[in-house]
Amino acid sequence: MARNSIVTLTSDFGLQDHFVGTMKGVMIDINPDVKFVDISHAVQPFDVFDGALTIAQAYPYFPTGTVHLVIVDPGVGTTRRPIVVSSKKYLFVAPDNGVLSLVYDHEPELSVRAITADRYFLEPLSHTFHGRDIFSPIAAHLSKGVDPASLGEEVNDYVRFSAPKPELGANRTLRGVVLKVDRFGNLITNITPEDAPGLFQAEALPFKLSVGKREITQIRAAYADGAPGEVFAILGSMGFLEIAANRAAASKLAEATRGSDVTIFFEGAPQPAG
Repeated sequence: MARNSIVTLTSDFGLQDHFVGTMKGVMIDINPDVKFVDISHAVQPFDVFDGALTIAQAYPYFPTGTVHLVIVDPGVGTTRRPIVVSSKKYLFVAPDNGVLSLVYDHEPELSVRAITADRYFLEPLSHTFHGRDIFSPIAAHLSKGVDPASLGEEVNDYVRFSAPKPELGANRTLRGVVLKVDRFGNLITNITPEDAPGLFQAEALPFKLSVGKREITQIRAAYADGAPGEVFAILGSMGFLEIAANRAAASKLAEATRGSDVTIFFEGAPQPAG
């Protein structure tokens, strides 16, 4: 794998405290040539799944050799392991708590190592800020070309979880769930074109979609195609069916949020693919 000096950062730290700036300072001290890209520091606090979704959407768009540093770490200071993950194109540094689960799903060839090479850690080692003392130094050294094999032994018992999948129900229904509400109030579901191909063909099959307090019967090609106040379905850039509104928050209009049920009924059509 070709190396470069790009390190991306994904965390739930926000920007009002010193955490992100401190981690960057640690890395610059180790590798003055490092280049940072902040993917997001607005992951929901302590929300490992939200972190997994965030990094999975962003990482493949970076150059080969990029180091992806992911810190959503509610178990900081416990026995959870720090890990380094090598794929064919990228390196990932993260706590072993499942935050890379969706990366694991997308990458067929991976090596996962438990980081035990404490010679790279900062001293004294804090029990509350491993982002500064463990993960940042490791990411910086990797960006300089340190071999991941020198950081620890491979492991197979790393933590991973599966994203919820849509389920077929009786009477031509498909049941999904809202995975995320984005900044614009769009409801990101777990339904893909493979789950409901009838929605995404040239002429969508007649359907009724229920979410929160809204029933939706229209799928649009662009956000601006929706009428004022209309809540509609759209295929979003994340590859999932979204519930959206034109210049409005569908989450408020539908009174729905993350975890809300999404039910699609296909009128007079065969069962959706599954």
